[in-house]
Amino acid sequence: MSMHKTSSASSLGPGGLDLTEAFFKPIHSSAPPSPTKRHTKISVIGAGNVGMAIAQTILTQDLADELVLVDAKPDKLRGEMLDLQHAAAFLPRTKIHASVDYAVTVGSDICIVTAGARQIPDESRPNLLQRNVALFKKIIPPLARYSPGSILLIVSNPVDVLTYVAWKLSGFPSNRVIGSGTNLDSSRFRFLIADHLDANAQDVQAYIVGEHGDSSVALWSSISVGGVPVLSFLEKQQIAYEKETLENIHKEVINSAYEVISLKGYTSWAVGYSVASLARSLLRDQRKIHPICVLAKGFYGIDGGDVFLSLPAQLGRGGVLGVTNMHMTDEEVQRLRESARTILEVQNQLEI
Repeated sequence: MSMHKTSSASSLGPGGLDLTEAFFKPIHSSAPPSPTKRHTKISVIGAGNVGMAIAQTILTQDLADELVLVDAKPDKLRGEMLDLQHAAAFLPRTKIHASVDYAVTVGSDICIVTAGARQIPDESRPNLLQRNVALFKKIIPPLARYSPGSILLIVSNPVDVLTYVAWKLSGFPSNRVIGSGTNLDSSRFRFLIADHLDANAQDVQAYIVGEHGDSSVALWSSISVGGVPVLSFLEKQQIAYEKETLENIHKEVINSAYEVISLKGYTSWAVGYSVASLARSLLRDQRKIHPICVLAKGFYGIDGGDVFLSLPAQLGRGGVLGVTNMHMTDEEVQRLRESARTILEVQNQLEI
């Protein structure tokens, strides 16, 4: 079932006559549009709260010429498509298509996957994960087939393991399979630090790395505000601080998503902005550094298998251009390796 034919097409005349040529007269000595003109296409898989927040943010930030929505529920999907199309007069021009058929994603530059199985009450995490693997077996192969040169951006949770699953199922090189990882966790971290200092979060350089979850690692040693390294500044000024205070800020980052879910039922807007920021860096070759889920094997002594977890990585048109060679304390490296082991333990139970 396809839904991308809408009344917004140019066949408004009697009998479906195409009015475009009658309405717009070409100028003399003109040439057809250049075939090399860049046309940017983003596909979002999953039209739930997160998927639609991402789609809406992509539209308002003018990141794509064409936006595609794919979901298993045709009525909801068509409703979401129409709702966005009806805002056309207030947005940059973007063609919006929707379908339950993955053929509509053909030629995508980025495929953003937000679809995931909902947890059944009292269901174990491994069982939920295995159901998500089964779902990904239906999603990833057709995406890879229709857009073999695309970048896969996984948002579905648990994002670290599912990014690994997507990499395996797609057959793509590792630089073109990434997960949203701790990009949002790091934004929450920066907000909390800025809030403590009454500063602007954009002036705070701070990363959460490792698992997008309870075993994540806050890199306190490299935090800076306005270019000033925070911990070394406090030590030089002989200003006392308690490690427990730092740990509490990290715990607040971990618990913040749970708090939002308990209050409104789900998270959506912050993840929408987070993923749109990744799409911008990728499509516009911004070469910005984001803490995202990458193949971490060989970095910081992480071994024992192919594991995806978040590290500060430079993003550009080719996907992951490289991982930042950051200095970490021995304790931070140890925690990162433990985070990797936590993910691998779950991963090794999978049947892909």
